Amino acid sequence: MKRALRMSYLVAGVAGIGFFVMSVLLLGVWPGRVLEQQIRGMSPDHPLRLTASEQRGRTIYAREGCAYCHTQQVRYVPNDVARFGAASLAWETIFDYPHLWGTRRIGPDLSREGAVRSADWQLSHLYSPRGLVADSVMPAFPWLFDGAPDRPRQEAQDLLAYLETLGRNRALAGPEGEARARAACNCSDDEKQLAFGSPALNASPSIARGQGGYPKLSESGDPNRGQQLYSSNCAGCHGLRGEGDGPGAAGLHPRPANLSEHDYTLDRLGSSLWNGSAGTAMPAWRDLPIEDLSALAQVVRGFHQAQPEPALPQDVLDLGSRVYAAHCAQCHGENGAGDGSAAGQFPIAPTNFRAQRPSLAASLRALRNGVEGTPMAPWTSQLSEAELSAAAYFVRGFFQGGN
Repeated sequence: MKRALRMSYLVAGVAGIGFFVMSVLLLGVWPGRVLEQQIRGMSPDHPLRLTASEQRGRTIYAREGCAYCHTQQVRYVPNDVARFGAASLAWETIFDYPHLWGTRRIGPDLSREGAVRSADWQLSHLYSPRGLVADSVMPAFPWLFDGAPDRPRQEAQDLLAYLETLGRNRALAGPEGEARARAACNCSDDEKQLAFGSPALNASPSIARGQGGYPKLSESGDPNRGQQLYSSNCAGCHGLRGEGDGPGAAGLHPRPANLSEHDYTLDRLGSSLWNGSAGTAMPAWRDLPIEDLSALAQVVRGFHQAQPEPALPQDVLDLGSRVYAAHCAQCHGENGAGDGSAAGQFPIAPTNFRAQRPSLAASLRALRNGVEGTPMAPWTSQLSEAELSAAAYFVRGFFQGGN
């Protein structure tokens, strides 16, 4: 009897140990080996490793608890793909250990964040999130800065460097990398569609682009809705009265536009709201319906108060025309449409004076001081005061008005 009892204990012990070993092999070792093989087959030959600064930034990201509120994985579900773009591939986090995939989306997914926002926006947002996003619940990280968003300490610069790597490797892999990964993917057709079938790797509606089509906005719009949208989404940068003095403006370079100093056509605002302003912190708002964008445009146009225009002597206009042709047309175009021969060389597009007209004061200020953060340089060393004034008057004459 005792012998039988001892044998039963032995059998149970051996079975328990065997079950544990089998569980480790089936649930840990074997899937890990399969995943490693799949990663080797799907990844590019030479994915970029993190630099020392980017690696420090990743450590700071983990230390500050960013993964508690942000994911770094576009899941294999249609809603994720529609919102963020192609579903994540395992090789995208090949150098991550431990991983920072996250499980909660109190904040947006950051899988492709490196291509979404400008560096100055990221730093300003870290310094004071609600300065840019009025209803943000993200905590501020002022200890990463020396008292201002445009004075980041090394830790803030490292964290920014890491954020700018998110999504980089897959974007660099290009069409050839996608084709290789698709061929090596040991997955179902549905999974392949979610991982490779999205029309855009990054579907974020906030990505600014230099050019692109845009919808035609309506002249009418709900003023109450427009004001609500402006207060929630725009006032943080442009200020409550559109004067470019919002709480988040201080760290942005170039500064947000003073909307009250410009007269905009409806098409100009439609392009800016739909495409953003590449090279600046101005994002696109393609996630808003046309009715909301139309309402927003009416609020923006309402900030500008037209002033009486003086009748200019012909000799002033002639001087302005000569100055413009010699010094401005290369960028702003012969007809002021921002399409000069050199326009494509700049990260920030030259102003289209046919679609927006600056006030005389704003025009003179740009000529005298340049526009900080843009290719527009001051002209006081090359032009006389009379030439500056004539050019400032002249460019305002390109404005088409209306839509």
